[in-house]
Amino acid sequence: MVKAVVGEETQLKLAEDRLSHSTITVQVGLVIGRLSSNLDRGFVFDLIPTPQIDAGEAACSLTETTSRDDKKKQSKSKPQSSDSSSLLVDKDWVAEHARQVSRMLLGGMKVIGIYVWASENTFKNSTIALCQTVHGVAEAAPFSENDSIERLLIHICYSPRRWTCRNCSLASNITSSSLRPCDFKMGRVFNSLQTYKCMYNFSLRYCRLPIYHEGASNAQTLSDILRQGISVHANELRVAKAMVDGNLVVNDESCTTEGLHEVELLLPLFNDTSTKACSQKDVVGLLVFSGSVCSFAYLNSKEPISQAVSEIKGDIIGSLQSRLDIICDEADEDLVPIDDDAREARAGKPVSRLVLHSQRETCGLAFPRRVFVPWLVGTFICDYLEPSERLEVLKDHCVELMSMEALPDASTILEAEVEAPSITTESFWDVALSFRSESISSSENKGIETQSDNSKNTVKTTNFNITVAVLFLLLSILVGLVLTVKRT
Repeated sequence: MVKAVVGEETQLKLAEDRLSHSTITVQVGLVIGRLSSNLDRGFVFDLIPTPQIDAGEAACSLTETTSRDDKKKQSKSKPQSSDSSSLLVDKDWVAEHARQVSRMLLGGMKVIGIYVWASENTFKNSTIALCQTVHGVAEAAPFSENDSIERLLIHICYSPRRWTCRNCSLASNITSSSLRPCDFKMGRVFNSLQTYKCMYNFSLRYCRLPIYHEGASNAQTLSDILRQGISVHANELRVAKAMVDGNLVVNDESCTTEGLHEVELLLPLFNDTSTKACSQKDVVGLLVFSGSVCSFAYLNSKEPISQAVSEIKGDIIGSLQSRLDIICDEADEDLVPIDDDAREARAGKPVSRLVLHSQRETCGLAFPRRVFVPWLVGTFICDYLEPSERLEVLKDHCVELMSMEALPDASTILEAEVEAPSITTESFWDVALSFRSESISSSENKGIETQSDNSKNTVKTTNFNITVAVLFLLLSILVGLVLTVKRT
């Protein structure tokens, strides 16, 4: 349970000034930061307002909650409309905003809750609705499989002006008791951040996923097989050792040195999964998953290095899942086949429902590549570009989703992934024949070596026999001469 929360003073003061100088009376948005179980603290990096809904209306508005009798009493006295109002929040819209923002955050950065700009009484009248919104955000933007059971609810009150923070429990039913106050203060959060970077390269040897014959498996669509493959990678990464700045991570010590820390993941040796796949009778093809993923993570300097490694691993898996979600969201996209006739045969079929066991030609699909955009105080956020998209596409996402005033200069955008992850389908028989060819080639080489050795042995044996025969002939002649001399 987080006992105290520290907010980045520079960013929170900017948010407060923006709200106080605006004409809006209520606003809801996302809290970007980190909840550290090791330190029992929360760190707030920035507040991101939720954009307007498609109809041009705000995601949060005021609604009157008083009854008719209360209104009659208030009409005889001084108007107190602000005391009786509550918040009407579009929970689904806020949750969708959280889902899309979470894709743009790197390791150690999460959507850790929501904030609300409202009066004290309005906030008190809306606690249930706000708790429901927090739950929706947590479901749309989960941390990991071992998700935290808490999120933050920050209230910025304008009358009187003050900040309060509450811990919202996700484990219990949504009631007024779900909120518990926690200490909140402002400080320099970014000054104590450590930056970690990892380039994770996929090995073709361990990334071939079997495509089963119809009826042999329920996971036949492209998205199903890929999700299964990403889950396999997640299990591999969990047990992987890591080296940070060339040193093996073996304890929970914190990192005290400054600068960028390079992380290298050391995966254990596994048996060749493609060889196993070829031995299964129900396999009709293989899905080859390969490429590189660039990952960053940001942690407090007091947190252990092992936690940084865990954040790097989670960021890699989260990035792969985000790319797959983007592909599935684009229902009009499809695999690019080599054969044009096959493209026409599959025209109109969404990629998420593409049945791979029925494909008879080799196909390929490139994942969106990950690019990194400068954000706050030396940190990055990320976005994903399709192979045909250019950097100009980033502007709309950063301005709308992250409330950035403008996109940084193109020269500051980092494109670290030289080869973005991609997938290729291979026929079972093509793969099987390749293994057979390798085996035959190896056997032929051994046969040539054996034949060469046998030839050498034959030559040696022949030479030895000739020598023995000559010696025997000479010995016979000498014996004959001796006997002749004796007779005479």
